Amino acid sequence: MLIIMRMVNLLMITAKELMIQFAEDTGLSSNRLPRRYLWTDAFAVCNFLGLYQITQEKKLQDLAIQLVDQVHRVLGQYREDDERTGWLGSQDHPTKNGLRIGKALNERKFHELYDPNLEWERDGQYFHYLTKWMHALNRVYQVMKEEKYLLWAVELAKASTAFIRKNQMYWKMSIDLLYPLVPSMGQHDPIDGYITFKTLQTFSAGDLDEEIKKLGKMMRQVNLLTADPLGIGGLLFDAYRLKQLDTDFEINHELIQAAQKSLGYCRLTHGLAFRELGLAIGLHAAKKMNVLEEYWSLIEEINQYWLKHCDWMEHSDINRVMLATSLAPESFLSIFE
Repeated sequence: MLIIMRMVNLLMITAKELMIQFAEDTGLSSNRLPRRYLWTDAFAVCNFLGLYQITQEKKLQDLAIQLVDQVHRVLGQYREDDERTGWLGSQDHPTKNGLRIGKALNERKFHELYDPNLEWERDGQYFHYLTKWMHALNRVYQVMKEEKYLLWAVELAKASTAFIRKNQMYWKMSIDLLYPLVPSMGQHDPIDGYITFKTLQTFSAGDLDEEIKKLGKMMRQVNLLTADPLGIGGLLFDAYRLKQLDTDFEINHELIQAAQKSLGYCRLTHGLAFRELGLAIGLHAAKKMNVLEEYWSLIEEINQYWLKHCDWMEHSDINRVMLATSLAPESFLSIFE
């Protein structure tokens, strides 16, 4: 037992070191130009909150709040190289018209030709990034008990309905949410949205019933199977959220079954760290549900590999933050305090 406790403490210390370095490198706790990216920052907020709850070091709580504020100031406003200026929403309601991704290049204009390779580097809004930020804001609300964070999460959910068009969803929208940048649908976006909106509805007086109904109908048309380790991790994260909500037991079972079948096709190639770490985070959720025990050992395998190979030349921010999440996953995986 003592050995296990020492190992847990060591993992927590390592996660803390990773997050402190992230804060310094991205301009959160330094004078560097802020480098904000919505997906990474959503995980980072949860990490800072979780580490604060473990250590009771107030500076970690402060970093979580400062990160929320900086994300809203940076990604809640138009880019410096955009002819438009100011807030997408407003200073008091920074999420009511969504949040930018934080890509290096400005978005593709409506009249410009679509380039599938260049689009990966261009800004806009991603539905599955917005849902991660909703989750992060809900975690802040759970810890801080300040209603504004829940309000901002619900306003962001309302804004994200711009992605839903009749019986389909767009994968990527323009910064102003007026036109699609990628008209196809993200494979798991409907299930992600359904569970995220249901979670917010549990805590909020905001009415998301219509949106939940639309997404619930849409997700029945989705093929859940995937060979992407990050996608598999997402299925397990979604299943665990349903388990915590104590609802949709059939969907919960389908998600776990899809993850199990998908794991049979998944191969760890040690290419993109954040994708494999997403799987490890999902397998933490599987352990909490006491399912897929035959795959739990992958958590240690993935973590140890990337702890030994963390001299990343690319994607260092997202890799570092998701490694920290996999080492100390409690706050990210939780929806209740």
